[in-house]
Amino acid sequence: MIDLDYLAFLENILTDNRKSNFLKVLENRTKHFTVAVEDVYQMHNTSAVMRSCEVFGIQELNVIEQRFGKRIDKEIALGAQKWVDINRFDSVSGCLSDLRSKGYQIIATTPHEKDCMLEDFDITKPSALFFGTEKEGLSQEIMDNADGFLKIPMVGFTESLNISVSAAIIIQSLTNRLRRSDINWKLSDEEILAKRLDWAKNSIRDIKRIEERYYQDNPR
Repeated sequence: MIDLDYLAFLENILTDNRKSNFLKVLENRTKHFTVAVEDVYQMHNTSAVMRSCEVFGIQELNVIEQRFGKRIDKEIALGAQKWVDINRFDSVSGCLSDLRSKGYQIIATTPHEKDCMLEDFDITKPSALFFGTEKEGLSQEIMDNADGFLKIPMVGFTESLNISVSAAIIIQSLTNRLRRSDINWKLSDEEILAKRLDWAKNSIRDIKRIEERYYQDNPR
């Protein structure tokens, strides 16, 4: 449950322009699609995918770090980590189970399957879009558990794109189609309030001290 008084307190610290931008961006945020990346060794690729999620309105990024522990490259992300929710998993099975429990179908992106071209993809179902490395692709575990496969139409000799490029193309295409549809793709009122609170906290320096002081003066 969101503490509306605390939210109002924090938003009073922000400029009107910052608060207006929050509402404008949240109008275009969605959890209808979510993105998952698996064991991407080069951390700048994961960071670039996160940036694409932020730019095109995907609120959650799921990162499977089964083989390679790493941190998000803040320089590449350019602040996107403040605005995108990152769910971390240390196993493929854990990620798949979590996403299925949230009602997502599992969609493996791969240039080697002929199930569905990007422009033909059914956007009506909540979908988790999985991306693997350019060299190795997705693991067999994800391929075996996928509900469908998605590929980008290509007409050249090269068979694959860098993960960050693939993710940007797919996310941009699907979110554009989603916003032109009559699907209920937007965040709920409760989710919007939760993001307003998170983003306000991420925007204020020394937030821990301010939060402690607020609840000392306003005990629950």
